[in-house]
Amino acid sequence: MAKNHSWRARRRAFRIWQELGYLPWSTHRDSRKKREGGFYKGAFDSIPFLNDDAKRTFVHLLFRPGYMMRDYIRGDHERYLSPLSALVIFFSFFALVAALLKPLEEKKEKRNPLAISIESKRDSLDRDSQTVQKTMNLLSKGYLYLHLDEFPEEVDTRQESALAALESTLRSQGFTLFMGKLVLLWLALCIALRKYRYRMSAWAAVAAYYLCQNSFIMLFTVILTWGSSYEVGMLVMLLLGVLDLHQLLGTGWRKSLRHTLSILIQYVLIAVVFILVAGVFALLLANWNV
Repeated sequence: MAKNHSWRARRRAFRIWQELGYLPWSTHRDSRKKREGGFYKGAFDSIPFLNDDAKRTFVHLLFRPGYMMRDYIRGDHERYLSPLSALVIFFSFFALVAALLKPLEEKKEKRNPLAISIESKRDSLDRDSQTVQKTMNLLSKGYLYLHLDEFPEEVDTRQESALAALESTLRSQGFTLFMGKLVLLWLALCIALRKYRYRMSAWAAVAAYYLCQNSFIMLFTVILTWGSSYEVGMLVMLLLGVLDLHQLLGTGWRKSLRHTLSILIQYVLIAVVFILVAGVFALLLANWNV
């Protein structure tokens, strides 16, 4: 009975810590630190990845992510790294570990996935579906224009060559995660959860912290597979989103799942709009060059 009681008490203490971020009965450690003196004496406080704020942010994002986002949005900024700083630091660390563990691989010839879908359905398109075909062609052109560095055989002009070089540099620095996914997720949160009336800056913080969690999972995947894989399954990220919204908004699991699916749909729709805009810009630039 004593062991069962001890296990239940620890579980209850963990739940209290999750909701509050601290244990009410725990003693403050500042006085003990001052008495100890210490060898390093705050030497790591200026290093973002090793100071107490970074450690606290890492632990809380692992064990109480939604509650931590809630606390940060409500004004508890002093205890955690800022969302953008956390995203830059944690993804940079992931990129470093991935570069060390992932072996060099020969580049395989890639094809535009949207172009593949067009070729597979082109025979089934009749005269009444010309609009669909033109839209798919525009999507294919936009996707290609945003990934010219991955399809060098499609580069024809000097402008496209310069854009491909820029895309390669930005992609190697993780730009697609910092700006591409961050902006898309931020807008999807603002649209899908607009009834909760949070500020846009609050949803930007949530999006950044969620991508930090994505970096954690990719880091664990790289380490556990010893560099052979770093991809995170869609189901894992979906479940992570449900957990975050359950803790952040205080909603039930079913409602959190509906919110997560709504965010995913908005994310895809916004991405399609961005690709269409890129496709229109590419066509206008091609016509202008001609």
